Amino acid sequence: MDLTGMPRTGIGVDVHAFTTDPARRLWVAGLMWPDEAGLDGHSDADVACHAACDALFSAAGIGDLGEHFGTSRPELAGASGVELLTEAARLVRQAGFEIGNVAVQVVGNRPKIGGRRGEAEGVMAAAVRAAVSVSGTTTDGLGLTGRAEGLAAVATALVVPRA
Repeated sequence: MDLTGMPRTGIGVDVHAFTTDPARRLWVAGLMWPDEAGLDGHSDADVACHAACDALFSAAGIGDLGEHFGTSRPELAGASGVELLTEAARLVRQAGFEIGNVAVQVVGNRPKIGGRRGEAEGVMAAAVRAAVSVSGTTTDGLGLTGRAEGLAAVATALVVPRA
């Protein structure tokens, strides 16, 4: 059976702890969330964008976030998650795929995604040049996200090989 032209799905997960550094800003889904503690990480620690990158890489079969944007690359210190997502989409297209869509769910008590969902979807969709849906959920007080120690995100992506 020839599956060469079949759509492919991928999944990505990212987790970052909140930092105590008062200068660090919270970036989630390409948006800055004022008055919120930032996340610790090599780049801006945008869990939604990072999970989306990994989902795209997974769907295309071209590695993962660490391989492409790892902490061994000092030029990416403080890099924007949106910039990484834009580059991930470019790499997926370079590998011969078109992006169908990306879905991201942010897991944590804060920030509240619903009030800025449309804005987040617009920013991330512009980065990948495809449809993006963003949602949020909590873990009812369980785990590191439930204890407000950090945030997590899970993403899926659909890509289709170019004919």
